[in-house]
This record gives sequence, C-alpha cells and structure tokens, in this order.
Amino acid sequence: MSNTKKYVLLFCILIIATFFRFYHLTTIPPGLYPDEAMNGNNASEVIQTGQFKVFYPENNGREGLFIGIQALVLKTIGLHEAWVLRLPSAVVGTITVLGIYFLAAELFGTEIGLLAAFFIATSFWHINFSRIGFRAIMAPFLLVWGVYFFMRALRAISSMRGMIYATLAGIIYALGFYTYISYRVTPLLFLLFLPFFQKHPEFWKRTIIFISVTFLVCLPIGLYFLGHPGDFFGRTSQISVSSSQSPLQDLALNIAKTALMFNVSGDYNWRQNISGAPELFWPVGILFLLGIVIGVRQLWKQFRAKEIVSGENNMFPNFSLLFIFVMFLLAGLPAVISNEGIPHALRSIIMIPPVMMLAAIGTLWLYRWLMAMPRYQNFTKILSLILLAYIAIIGGYASYFITWAQNPNVPEAFAANYVDIGNQINALPTNIPKYVVVNAGGVMARGLPIPTETVIFITDSFLPDQATAKNIHYLLPNEISAIPAGTSSSTIFYIN
Repeated sequence: MSNTKKYVLLFCILIIATFFRFYHLTTIPPGLYPDEAMNGNNASEVIQTGQFKVFYPENNGREGLFIGIQALVLKTIGLHEAWVLRLPSAVVGTITVLGIYFLAAELFGTEIGLLAAFFIATSFWHINFSRIGFRAIMAPFLLVWGVYFFMRALRAISSMRGMIYATLAGIIYALGFYTYISYRVTPLLFLLFLPFFQKHPEFWKRTIIFISVTFLVCLPIGLYFLGHPGDFFGRTSQISVSSSQSPLQDLALNIAKTALMFNVSGDYNWRQNISGAPELFWPVGILFLLGIVIGVRQLWKQFRAKEIVSGENNMFPNFSLLFIFVMFLLAGLPAVISNEGIPHALRSIIMIPPVMMLAAIGTLWLYRWLMAMPRYQNFTKILSLILLAYIAIIGGYASYFITWAQNPNVPEAFAANYVDIGNQINALPTNIPKYVVVNAGGVMARGLPIPTETVIFITDSFLPDQATAKNIHYLLPNEISAIPAGTSSSTIFYIN
C-alpha cells in the first residue's frame, strides 16, 4: 500500500472517529452522572485553590490526572455544563484511535493498523466512554501510546533516537498510573519483552531508561499510596471476588460472563452500554472470534516449529500475536476478579485495544482468503466496502445516536433530573435563599451524598463560600427544620 493511500485512509478514519466523539456532545449524553460531577467539582476546586492532587479520596478514590485536565478545560471555557467535563474524553478517545493505528501497524503492518483503527473508531463501546467524563478513557490511550513508543525505542537504529523514544515511552506509560485502577495490571505486560529481546543490542540500556523514567514519573502517586495504603486498594477490596463466600465459583462465573460479553450478552448498565447488548457489533464480534482462532492456530504452529522466541530478521515476527493475547488476558483481570456488575464494560476498558486488533487480524485473513479465489475478487471488494459502511452506519451511528441515545432509560442513567434542579436554581435571583434537601443514599463526600454533586457542579457551589455567595443551602433530611417557615415551595428542591 502506498503512503498516499495509507494516509488518506487514516485521515478518513480519524474524521469518522472525530465525528462520532464530538457530534452533539453538548446534548448527548443527557444529564450529568454524579461521578462525573464529582470530578468536575474537584476540578473546580483546583481552579479556585490552585492545588492539584495526585489522588482524590472522595467517592471511593480517584487518580488525579484526568481531573487536572478537566480543570484546565473548565477554566478555559468557564461554563459549568456537562459537555465541558466530557470534552477531554472526546479528545482523548479520538487520539486513541490514532494510537491504535500506530501500535497495530508496528506489530502487524499497515492493513491491520487501519482495520483496528476503523473498528475502534466505530465501536459503540469506545464511542460511549469517549463521551463521558470518566477518567478510565485515559487508560487505553496512555497504554497504547506508551507501548508504541517503547517498541519504537527497541526498533530505533540510532542510539540517541532509541533513548529519546524510551524516555518518551516511560513518561507516557507512567502517566497511566494516574488514571484508572485497572491500569495497574499492565506492568506484567512488559515482562513478555524479556525472552524476545534481551539479547537485542541496547535492549537493557533502553529498558533501564524506560523503567527509570517510569519510576520517577510514578514517584508522587507512589509516595501518596505509601502514606495512604487504604486509598491504594480503595473499593477494590470491597468488591473483590476473594471476599465472596465461594470465590472460585464466582471467579469462574465472572470469566464466563466476561467471555460472553463480546458476542452474546454485555453490560446491563444503560450508562455503559445498550443494556445487555454485546459489546461488539455482530460482524465485528464474528471477526474478533475469527481473529482469535487464526491467532491461536498461528501461535501453535510457531510453538511446534520452536519459533516462538525468535526474530533476527524482523523485530516483531512471533512476538506480536503473543503480545496481543497476553494484553487481552491481562486487561480482563480487573473485570473478572471483581464481583459487581459483571460483565462490566467500564472496568474492562483496556481490553478494547487488543480486541480491535484481533478483529482486524480476523478481517484481513478472511479478506485475503476470499481474494485468493480469482472469480470472487470483485465480489469480495464490493462486499468489503458494504460491510465497512454497514459497521460505521449501523454499528456506530445508529447504535449510539438512535438506539441508545433515544432510549428513555438513558436520561435517568445520567441523572438528568438533577441537572434540571441545578438549572432551576441558577434561574433564581441570588438574593433569594435556595434550599436543597438531599434524601438520597450513596457514598458521602464532605458531608453530603454523592448524588448531590450534580446539582453542586451545575450551580458552581462546591466550596462553602461559593454556596454562601449564591445563597444555596444543602440540607440532609434531619436538617429540614432549618428552612424558615413560610419559605416558598418554589425555592425548596429535593434530591431523592
């Protein structure tokens, strides 16, 4: 494939990815889920105080990088609206598509890179989280780019270029530990490089640079966890399968449910999926299974031929398939060892890159198999174009913007009614006292249940002096007596 054709196709894929992640971002998803709002309120606090944190302990604990980025965006735009908190996700999601191309092309070649990029660009699974203000979207982004630059470091002929790539890889990869708890399984992935490349010239030199830079960048959050070990484990210990009465049985069940989520039955949470629908659009799901079969068969052939650890003529000949399978299995660990909401699309988000690459492998194999039959070549080309258009239009656009976005369960999943309360409060004059009675459950954050965070963000009243200046009073049910007699019901709001 010529460079011109390659870059034209990549550009078209990025246009598709950008469209799916930014189209109607100001209105879809509707509402603002309290977890998103909690991030926004911490971001607002960063703006007010100038104090960025590596970790925010409220709401079961969250790593701080994404909140810091949200703070920069919030300060720049200056609007307390849901889409402002989601804008970083859309940008990160789009750049992840580009990263998938580079990583897959580095491992398997241009065709696999383009196909993998197309599949993630049109994937409901990735589109959805690219439009929500959750920090998890940064995990696959930083992992993909970190691994890519580490591979570039190994491939580089120039010693200086190799060290530069290794340093860049260390910085990018390390930042992932400031994003999402599932990212912590990824160091095991790099152990796979040892049997393949330990004898490669300058492998240890570049690896030591990578490890050293990663360690230095991770040092602040590492020191934080040393001082706050409870925050390191956080909610993980509460929902771990090891805490159940029958851990082995539950683990087996979780593995089965996670395995079936790609093609049979996916996440039932409307916030994270079309409830119960497979995580992969059915043609992509079939191609993903085909990719697994092709990959396993190829690895078995290499194993029997004792070629599994080689690579003198090609940097990543036999390593690539094994790497993707290990990446896939490791990425699934955070989901299967938890015991809540399985299958869980969010907790398994770093499975997306290997899944899309496996689907691309299956696609390319099928295409080449059909093209090997001369009488079917024209038919294969036409069918391929129709299939790709079908995946983009039905699997991408229709699935997200019609089937999911127009479903009546979605506004409730994103607490749209709480946003309405916030907007009603904003419409009232400052000199009129507003009372918000919080009769909702959930984790407490600074004396109030988390559902309150949506109203707090929309009204920009997170800090006490902000709430006082805007004459907004947040009350628990046992504090209703604080509302003066005769107060108009139009100034009393209830969060249930």
